[in-house]
Amino acid sequence: MTCSCESGHNHNQVNPYVPYRMKIKDVIIENPEKDLKTFILNFLNPEEEKSFTYIPGQFAEVSVFGVGEAPFGIASSPTEKGVVSFTVKKLGQVTSSLHMLEKGDVIGLRGPLGNSWPIEKLVNKNLVIISGGFAFTTLRSFLYYALDPENRKLFKNITVVYGARNPDQLLYKAELSEWSKRDDLDLKLTIDRGVEGWNGIVGFVPAVTEQVVKEASNTVALVCGPPVMIKFTIPVLKKIGFTPDDIYTSLEMKMKCGIGMCGRCNIGSKFVCKDGPVFSLKELEELPAEY
Repeated sequence: MTCSCESGHNHNQVNPYVPYRMKIKDVIIENPEKDLKTFILNFLNPEEEKSFTYIPGQFAEVSVFGVGEAPFGIASSPTEKGVVSFTVKKLGQVTSSLHMLEKGDVIGLRGPLGNSWPIEKLVNKNLVIISGGFAFTTLRSFLYYALDPENRKLFKNITVVYGARNPDQLLYKAELSEWSKRDDLDLKLTIDRGVEGWNGIVGFVPAVTEQVVKEASNTVALVCGPPVMIKFTIPVLKKIGFTPDDIYTSLEMKMKCGIGMCGRCNIGSKFVCKDGPVFSLKELEELPAEY
């Protein structure tokens, strides 16, 4: 499988600065605080829909007209035809404006941008997918892709460790429930501290990873979460026996303009938006420790 987007922009889009017009098909509120929402978008132009091809792990710039744009990892999978989804936490001006929009409203989308999870390197491997909080978006994209009937046979055992502060903060609850019933996926959900009514695992993601993952041979780890989670998970993976070549992480939180123009996402010689957001640990170990 070849990635047509190594250079960090979509060759199909005539002008990378001009957004596609997207209609909000649905808005899913992900938590009681209502500050996490998933926006499911349709293309207004069917021709543009055909030309928009992406790979799990890529991101896009979402714009609220008259307010601005912000980068988000694509949460949907290319196997979900006709829709593109993003899960957005309400933090700043753009995200707050986005959160005020409703079904039927029109917004902009530029992309896809950046590189992807290294799918060709994952074929015939066991996979360990590790995530925390609302960083689960592009891993949801990959999981959805990997579990598609056409693709599931490409990968061996899939183990997922996904944690949040409390059960309310876990994203995609309906899907997690479905995935937990599958026999071709080992899903471990964990929360930081026990609460009434929670019968699952209690503990921080790095500790749970150490309990659950026993074997690193023929296995690749995909890690995406808050920086502190990544920081404490990497040593655990190394201890289990993973090499820096077999650990991939996404530096989504470093994203800015998406096409290497603004210079605000660089780490050493790399631009996260053009060379990333996905990097192997081997690549990151050769860069200044800014992530």
